Amino acid sequence: MADTPTPLADDCPFCAIARHEAPASIVHEDALTMAFVGFRQFNPGHVLVIPRTHFHDVGELDHATGAALMATVSRITRAVGRAFPSEGISLWSSIGPAAWQEVPHLHIHVHPRRTGDGMLDVYPDTPPTPARDVLDAYAAQLRRHLD
Repeated sequence: MADTPTPLADDCPFCAIARHEAPASIVHEDALTMAFVGFRQFNPGHVLVIPRTHFHDVGELDHATGAALMATVSRITRAVGRAFPSEGISLWSSIGPAAWQEVPHLHIHVHPRRTGDGMLDVYPDTPPTPARDVLDAYAAQLRRHLD
C-alpha cells in the first residue's frame, strides 16, 4: 500500500474515467467521487463508486474523501434499489490479489442480488467459530493497531 494517494495515475483505467478520457456510463459525479455502471453486469444494475483521487484501497483514505465516498455509496445504493428491484444488494471492495482486486484503484461495488445467484459465495466451507477468549484476543490485537 502507498503512503499517500496519487491525484490521478496515468496507467489507471479508473483514473482515465475520472478524467473523462475513457468511456463509462456515468451515474453520478461530484468533486470527490464518481459512480458509473459496471462493465460486467452479473445482475442488472451493478454500479462502481470510486474516489476521484487515486487511492489503492480503503486503508489509504483521508476522512473527507472517505465520508464523501460513503455518502455517494449510500445514494447510489438507494438508486440501484429503486431502479433495479432485487432481493438484496451487496456492497464490496477488495484489497490486493488474494481478495481478487482487479483494478488497483479503490472502488466499491453496489450490486443487486437474487436469492441463490451464487455471486460472492464468501466461504468455501462453514468457517470455524472461535471461543470468546480468542475473539477477545483478536479485538485486543486490532485495538493496538488503531490510529
